[in-house]
Amino acid sequence: MWYHRLSHLQSRLHDLLKGGVICQALPQPTFKSLLPLAVRWHHTASKFLTCAWQQHEDHFELKYANTVMRFDYVWLRDHCRSASCYNSKTHQRSLDTASVDLCIKPKTIHLDKTTLFFTWSDGHVTKYDLNWLVKNSYEGQKQKVIQPRILWNAEIYQQAQVPSADCQSFLETKEGLKKFLQNFLLYGIAFVENVPPTQEHTEKLAERISLIRETIYGRMWYFTSDSSRGDTAYTKLALDRHTDTTYFQEPCGYNNYDRAVINTIPYDVVHRWYTAHRTLTMELRRPENEFWVKLKPGRVLFIDNWRVLHGRECFTGYRQLCGCYLTRDDVLNTARLLGLQA
Repeated sequence: MWYHRLSHLQSRLHDLLKGGVICQALPQPTFKSLLPLAVRWHHTASKFLTCAWQQHEDHFELKYANTVMRFDYVWLRDHCRSASCYNSKTHQRSLDTASVDLCIKPKTIHLDKTTLFFTWSDGHVTKYDLNWLVKNSYEGQKQKVIQPRILWNAEIYQQAQVPSADCQSFLETKEGLKKFLQNFLLYGIAFVENVPPTQEHTEKLAERISLIRETIYGRMWYFTSDSSRGDTAYTKLALDRHTDTTYFQEPCGYNNYDRAVINTIPYDVVHRWYTAHRTLTMELRRPENEFWVKLKPGRVLFIDNWRVLHGRECFTGYRQLCGCYLTRDDVLNTARLLGLQA
């Protein structure tokens, strides 16, 4: 008897879903252990749309586009895109978030085609497109593909044979700039070739992707060995692996040459710091993690100072270099404008 009763219920559920109607869980049968009703899902199934949702006490749960999403009710009210809550011209919120009741719950929820409607206790209606919810949910963001980054060593980078960007293509075409930024995001370093070896052309190259940052070194720095400058960078000495401007409040990255006196931690922690520093330094100095390149006139190197350390060998003779610091936000924004998930 139980077998026939269960088959009848399953058949009924199948017919309802096939017809594309919104339905609730079936009435509770006498055999509670077989068909419990602890979860009351609302289903929509049609030729074009399949989704299900459940209204919990403190959140809304949605299954759509192979994603299970959970939304706090305050979040749903706060992100309302109605004319009284959001200025579609400025893309700014008009709603005072602090005025939203932290215990808010919708009175009713219903779906019309691909739009969910939430009616709140004060009568206000918030509507969301299902795809918008997928795109902007926490669970949807976790599935989002960002521009990949490679943790590389010398062998990996050399085998990849990453092409340098041509100066003209870099400056004049979106495709050339986008390819350059793809490689830059991928490895943290990228090269541009055939650049006229002048400070002006180097500056023009930098401005293609970012504002140039004003620092104590000026807008563009141009230098050769000059011991009067009081900086190891202006000598002919070797420079160990490092990042720049660790002493800035908004640094380009961390550096042992410019490290300040350790006076903010007690003595029993200091030794642990030195042990950790030794471990890190040993890893950084492993030959397989080094990629050596000889710069020449006409070749420009971009370095992501948050990912890649740089240094140099000692040298003799006369050498001139010019360069600048770029703002990280602007570099990433340029990449995003070109469609990269930076």
